[in-house]
Amino acid sequence: MRARQLICGIWSLCFMFCLFCIFLHQTTAKRKLKFVSIVFRHGDHTPQEFFPTDKHKEIARQQGYGQLTKIYVQSTDCDHTLMSAQASLAGLYPPTQGQIWNPRILWQPIPVHTVPLSHDNLLYLPFSHCPKHKELLRETFATRDFQKQFKDYKPFLKFLATHTGYPLKKLTAERIWKLSDTLQYEDITNYTLPVWATHGVRTKLIKLSELLLQAEFGFHKQIQKSRLQGGILLKTILKHISDARKPSHHQKMVMYSTHVATIAALQMALNVFNGKMPPYSACHFFELYQEKNGQYTIEMYYRNNSLREPHPLTLPGCKFRCPLERFTHLVSPILVHYWTRECRM
Repeated sequence: MRARQLICGIWSLCFMFCLFCIFLHQTTAKRKLKFVSIVFRHGDHTPQEFFPTDKHKEIARQQGYGQLTKIYVQSTDCDHTLMSAQASLAGLYPPTQGQIWNPRILWQPIPVHTVPLSHDNLLYLPFSHCPKHKELLRETFATRDFQKQFKDYKPFLKFLATHTGYPLKKLTAERIWKLSDTLQYEDITNYTLPVWATHGVRTKLIKLSELLLQAEFGFHKQIQKSRLQGGILLKTILKHISDARKPSHHQKMVMYSTHVATIAALQMALNVFNGKMPPYSACHFFELYQEKNGQYTIEMYYRNNSLREPHPLTLPGCKFRCPLERFTHLVSPILVHYWTRECRM
């Protein structure tokens, strides 16, 4: 637990440093940073589920499953994303002066908004209640290109079923992602891994996870999939960014505490996904600037390593410092207006 708290603390410090760099850049360049939207993956957490043959299920009994202003924070309704949001806010907003309600507890409560997972039509991706997306997935799995890459993993899936205790038919994409997470957690927290879970097996499991992640949101008919998945969050973010230009708008930041699939779907919708599983605390930044000539521009960054500066991301078809109108025009094909209607078969 102390190790996990330390990781959360380090992440918060890194997060604050990133924001400090952003505002420092604003000052030195004499541009106005008007608004920031942040989508980040939760931090390190205990596994959400253990495979049937796992010998370390006592972790869940001891710690539980998946544990871990002028700002609006929304999270999926999962303990680890809610806790990650709270840890981030604790690092971003330590109380000062009159905000200190207990001198021994340098923390102030900040609301984190959430909705039940069954009603989450924004952050808990992939959205399962969309028949059209399921049909697109069936098409994807049947393509020659996907089958060519997937055929090498068929014996591996049988291997996983044999050693994890999962029936072969139950090894869905989501379960593969969770299995990879579970083994990663047990590895970094120095639990003895099963003999079969060698470094090579874990590496192959990550590669399979990445292939299934790309199939879920891209690979085949990516624009259509993005309209039904990652484009929903992007449309909401652009609405916040557009509203931030109004003189009466006082909200400076919106944060979303989410999952691997959320970041992957968002980046595929933007066509900037690097094909890799977003690691714990991976963070995608949107920044709205007002230039000296009054024009509004958007910059994007991706932080997937706490030891390095965030990577600048350029939307295809635009320059890095992309005019807001140009940005909106380029992503307009994936911004759906009648999602429920489009999800119907």
